[in-house]
Amino acid sequence: MCLSPEVSFVAAAGLIPAGMVSMRQAWRTDRHYLPLATLPLLFGIQQLAEGVVWVAGAGQNTDLILNASLVYMFFSWLAWPVWIPVSTFTLEPPRRKPLFLIFVIVGAMLGALQYVPYFAHDGWLHTRFLPHVIVYEGTELLDFVGRREFTYVVYISVVILPLLISSIRGVRIFGLLALGVLITTYTFFSYAYVSVFCFGGAVMSAYLVWMMFKGDGSRPWPPALHPVS
Repeated sequence: MCLSPEVSFVAAAGLIPAGMVSMRQAWRTDRHYLPLATLPLLFGIQQLAEGVVWVAGAGQNTDLILNASLVYMFFSWLAWPVWIPVSTFTLEPPRRKPLFLIFVIVGAMLGALQYVPYFAHDGWLHTRFLPHVIVYEGTELLDFVGRREFTYVVYISVVILPLLISSIRGVRIFGLLALGVLITTYTFFSYAYVSVFCFGGAVMSAYLVWMMFKGDGSRPWPPALHPVS
Protein backbone atom coordinates (compact mmCIF):
# COMPACT_ATOMS: atom_id res chain seq x y z
CA MET A 1 0.00 0.00 0.00
CA CYS A 2 1.19 3.52 -0.61
CA LEU A 3 2.16 5.90 2.20
CA SER A 4 4.27 3.86 4.65
CA PRO A 5 4.92 0.48 6.26
CA GLU A 6 2.85 1.54 9.25
CA VAL A 7 -0.19 2.11 7.06
CA SER A 8 0.27 -1.29 5.42
CA PHE A 9 0.57 -3.10 8.75
CA VAL A 10 -2.39 -1.25 10.25
CA ALA A 11 -4.46 -2.12 7.19
CA ALA A 12 -3.45 -5.76 7.50
CA ALA A 13 -4.29 -5.75 11.21
CA GLY A 14 -7.79 -4.55 10.38
CA LEU A 15 -8.45 -6.56 7.23
CA ILE A 16 -7.33 -10.00 8.43
CA PRO A 17 -9.72 -10.21 11.42
CA ALA A 18 -12.45 -8.49 9.39
CA GLY A 19 -12.05 -11.17 6.74
CA MET A 20 -12.26 -13.91 9.35
CA VAL A 21 -15.46 -12.42 10.76
CA SER A 22 -16.86 -12.07 7.24
CA MET A 23 -16.03 -15.70 6.44
CA ARG A 24 -17.66 -16.87 9.68
CA GLN A 25 -20.83 -14.98 8.81
CA ALA A 26 -20.92 -16.46 5.31
CA TRP A 27 -20.33 -19.95 6.73
CA ARG A 28 -23.26 -19.54 9.10
CA THR A 29 -25.69 -18.07 6.58
CA ASP A 30 -24.89 -19.03 3.00
CA ARG A 31 -21.66 -20.83 2.16
CA HIS A 32 -21.96 -19.91 -1.50
CA TYR A 33 -20.74 -16.48 -0.36
CA LEU A 34 -17.65 -17.89 1.37
CA PRO A 35 -15.17 -17.25 -1.50
CA LEU A 36 -16.35 -13.64 -1.75
CA ALA A 37 -16.23 -13.23 2.03
CA THR A 38 -12.59 -14.37 1.97
CA LEU A 39 -11.47 -11.34 -0.06
CA PRO A 40 -10.85 -9.01 2.93
CA LEU A 41 -8.59 -11.65 4.49
CA LEU A 42 -6.65 -12.04 1.24
CA PHE A 43 -6.30 -8.29 0.85
CA GLY A 44 -5.02 -8.18 4.44
CA ILE A 45 -2.34 -10.78 3.75
CA GLN A 46 -1.29 -8.86 0.64
CA GLN A 47 -0.99 -5.63 2.62
CA LEU A 48 1.05 -7.48 5.25
CA ALA A 49 3.41 -8.59 2.48
CA GLU A 50 3.77 -5.01 1.27
CA GLY A 51 4.53 -3.87 4.79
CA VAL A 52 7.41 -6.36 4.78
CA VAL A 53 8.55 -4.96 1.41
CA TRP A 54 8.66 -1.48 2.99
CA VAL A 55 10.71 -2.71 5.95
CA ALA A 56 13.06 -4.71 3.72
CA GLY A 57 13.57 -1.67 1.52
CA ALA A 58 14.45 0.50 4.49
CA GLY A 59 17.02 -2.07 5.55
CA GLN A 60 18.24 -2.63 1.98
CA ASN A 61 17.66 -6.36 2.38
CA THR A 62 17.52 -7.34 -1.28
CA ASP A 63 16.59 -10.99 -0.69
CA LEU A 64 13.68 -10.07 1.57
CA ILE A 65 12.56 -7.36 -0.87
CA LEU A 66 12.38 -9.93 -3.65
CA ASN A 67 10.64 -12.62 -1.60
CA ALA A 68 8.06 -10.26 -0.12
CA SER A 69 7.48 -8.71 -3.55
CA LEU A 70 6.85 -12.19 -4.98
CA VAL A 71 4.23 -12.78 -2.29
CA TYR A 72 2.63 -9.43 -3.07
CA MET A 73 2.60 -10.09 -6.82
CA PHE A 74 1.15 -13.57 -6.26
CA PHE A 75 -2.04 -11.84 -5.19
CA SER A 76 -1.85 -9.26 -7.99
CA TRP A 77 -1.21 -11.72 -10.82
CA LEU A 78 -2.76 -14.98 -9.62
CA ALA A 79 -5.15 -14.53 -6.70
CA TRP A 80 -7.30 -11.71 -8.03
CA PRO A 81 -7.82 -12.87 -11.67
CA VAL A 82 -8.69 -16.35 -10.38
CA TRP A 83 -10.34 -15.90 -7.00
CA ILE A 84 -12.66 -13.04 -7.97
CA PRO A 85 -14.18 -14.97 -10.94
CA VAL A 86 -14.44 -18.04 -8.68
CA SER A 87 -16.24 -15.93 -6.08
CA THR A 88 -18.86 -14.90 -8.61
CA PHE A 89 -19.06 -18.37 -10.17
CA THR A 90 -20.20 -19.92 -6.89
CA LEU A 91 -23.06 -17.42 -6.59
CA GLU A 92 -24.54 -17.82 -10.05
CA PRO A 93 -27.39 -20.16 -11.05
CA PRO A 94 -26.41 -23.21 -13.13
CA ARG A 95 -27.45 -21.68 -16.45
CA ARG A 96 -24.99 -18.79 -15.97
CA LYS A 97 -22.06 -20.72 -14.53
CA PRO A 98 -20.42 -21.58 -17.91
CA LEU A 99 -19.95 -17.87 -18.65
CA PHE A 100 -18.22 -17.27 -15.32
CA LEU A 101 -16.15 -20.43 -15.72
CA ILE A 102 -14.64 -18.84 -18.83
CA PHE A 103 -13.44 -15.92 -16.71
CA VAL A 104 -11.90 -18.36 -14.21
CA ILE A 105 -10.00 -20.24 -16.94
CA VAL A 106 -8.77 -17.10 -18.71
CA GLY A 107 -7.71 -15.55 -15.39
CA ALA A 108 -5.78 -18.67 -14.38
CA MET A 109 -3.99 -18.85 -17.73
CA LEU A 110 -3.10 -15.17 -17.72
CA GLY A 111 -1.95 -15.19 -14.10
CA ALA A 112 0.23 -18.27 -14.55
CA LEU A 113 1.87 -16.87 -17.67
CA GLN A 114 2.69 -13.62 -15.92
CA TYR A 115 3.66 -14.86 -12.45
CA VAL A 116 5.46 -18.19 -12.86
CA PRO A 117 8.30 -16.79 -15.07
CA TYR A 118 9.46 -14.65 -12.12
CA PHE A 119 10.93 -17.82 -10.64
CA ALA A 120 12.77 -18.80 -13.82
CA HIS A 121 14.25 -15.43 -14.76
CA ASP A 122 16.29 -13.39 -12.30
CA GLY A 123 15.64 -9.69 -12.55
CA TRP A 124 12.23 -9.94 -14.19
CA LEU A 125 10.58 -8.48 -11.10
CA HIS A 126 12.01 -5.20 -9.93
CA THR A 127 10.78 -3.31 -6.87
CA ARG A 128 11.38 0.43 -6.80
CA PHE A 129 10.75 2.73 -3.85
CA LEU A 130 9.40 6.25 -4.32
CA PRO A 131 8.21 8.69 -1.64
CA HIS A 132 5.07 7.12 -0.13
CA VAL A 133 4.66 4.50 -2.84
CA ILE A 134 6.19 1.26 -4.10
CA VAL A 135 6.50 0.54 -7.81
CA TYR A 136 6.49 -3.09 -8.97
CA GLU A 137 7.83 -3.32 -12.49
CA GLY A 138 10.01 -5.38 -14.80
CA THR A 139 9.72 -7.83 -17.67
CA GLU A 140 6.47 -9.69 -18.32
CA LEU A 141 6.30 -12.84 -20.42
CA LEU A 142 3.48 -11.60 -22.62
CA ASP A 143 5.59 -8.56 -23.55
CA PHE A 144 7.19 -10.88 -26.13
CA VAL A 145 3.79 -11.62 -27.67
CA GLY A 146 2.05 -8.27 -27.85
CA ARG A 147 1.59 -4.86 -26.33
CA ARG A 148 1.38 -4.69 -22.56
CA GLU A 149 -1.79 -2.63 -22.82
CA PHE A 150 -3.62 -5.63 -24.30
CA THR A 151 -2.47 -7.82 -21.39
CA TYR A 152 -3.85 -5.30 -18.93
CA VAL A 153 -7.17 -5.07 -20.77
CA VAL A 154 -7.57 -8.84 -20.46
CA TYR A 155 -6.55 -8.69 -16.80
CA ILE A 156 -9.03 -5.93 -16.00
CA SER A 157 -11.76 -7.78 -17.86
CA VAL A 158 -11.40 -11.02 -15.88
CA VAL A 159 -11.25 -9.13 -12.57
CA ILE A 160 -13.96 -6.50 -13.08
CA LEU A 161 -16.48 -7.91 -15.57
CA PRO A 162 -17.58 -10.94 -13.49
CA LEU A 163 -18.51 -8.52 -10.71
CA LEU A 164 -20.36 -6.11 -12.98
CA ILE A 165 -22.47 -8.80 -14.69
CA SER A 166 -23.26 -10.77 -11.55
CA SER A 167 -26.91 -11.56 -10.86
CA ILE A 168 -26.39 -10.38 -7.26
CA ARG A 169 -26.97 -6.67 -6.75
CA GLY A 170 -24.45 -6.35 -3.92
CA VAL A 171 -21.74 -7.97 -6.04
CA ARG A 172 -22.48 -5.53 -8.87
CA ILE A 173 -22.09 -2.64 -6.43
CA PHE A 174 -18.72 -4.03 -5.37
CA GLY A 175 -17.82 -4.21 -9.07
CA LEU A 176 -18.71 -0.56 -9.53
CA LEU A 177 -16.53 0.35 -6.56
CA ALA A 178 -13.67 -1.66 -8.10
CA LEU A 179 -14.18 0.10 -11.43
CA GLY A 180 -14.10 3.47 -9.69
CA VAL A 181 -10.84 2.59 -7.95
CA LEU A 182 -9.40 1.40 -11.25
CA ILE A 183 -10.27 4.62 -13.06
CA THR A 184 -8.87 6.72 -10.21
CA THR A 185 -5.69 4.66 -10.13
CA TYR A 186 -4.96 5.02 -13.82
CA THR A 187 -5.87 8.69 -13.82
CA PHE A 188 -3.71 9.82 -10.92
CA PHE A 189 -1.32 6.97 -10.05
CA SER A 190 -0.45 5.23 -13.31
CA TYR A 191 3.23 5.04 -12.29
CA ALA A 192 2.34 2.83 -9.31
CA TYR A 193 -0.99 1.32 -10.33
CA VAL A 194 -0.29 -2.14 -8.84
CA SER A 195 0.24 -0.85 -5.33
CA VAL A 196 -2.47 1.81 -5.39
CA PHE A 197 -5.12 -0.41 -7.00
CA CYS A 198 -4.61 -3.03 -4.30
CA PHE A 199 -4.85 -0.26 -1.71
CA GLY A 200 -8.26 0.57 -3.15
CA GLY A 201 -9.22 -3.08 -3.01
CA ALA A 202 -8.37 -3.15 0.66
CA VAL A 203 -10.60 -0.12 1.27
CA MET A 204 -13.43 -1.75 -0.69
CA SER A 205 -13.26 -4.76 1.60
CA ALA A 206 -15.22 -2.78 4.17
CA TYR A 207 -18.21 -2.96 1.84
CA LEU A 208 -17.90 -6.74 1.55
CA VAL A 209 -17.90 -7.13 5.33
CA TRP A 210 -21.01 -4.96 5.54
CA MET A 211 -22.61 -6.99 2.76
CA MET A 212 -22.06 -10.28 4.59
CA PHE A 213 -24.00 -8.95 7.58
CA LYS A 214 -26.61 -6.74 5.92
CA GLY A 215 -27.34 -8.66 2.73
CA ASP A 216 -26.83 -7.90 -0.94
CA GLY A 217 -29.26 -4.98 -1.03
CA SER A 218 -31.87 -6.66 -3.20
CA ARG A 219 -33.08 -9.75 -1.32
CA PRO A 220 -33.69 -10.61 2.35
CA TRP A 221 -30.64 -11.96 4.16
CA PRO A 222 -30.29 -14.88 4.63
CA PRO A 223 -33.60 -16.71 3.80
CA ALA A 224 -33.72 -15.88 0.08
CA LEU A 225 -30.08 -16.87 -0.30
CA HIS A 226 -30.80 -20.55 0.43
CA PRO A 227 -28.45 -21.28 3.35
CA VAL A 228 -26.43 -24.44 3.04
CA SER A 229 -27.06 -26.93 5.86
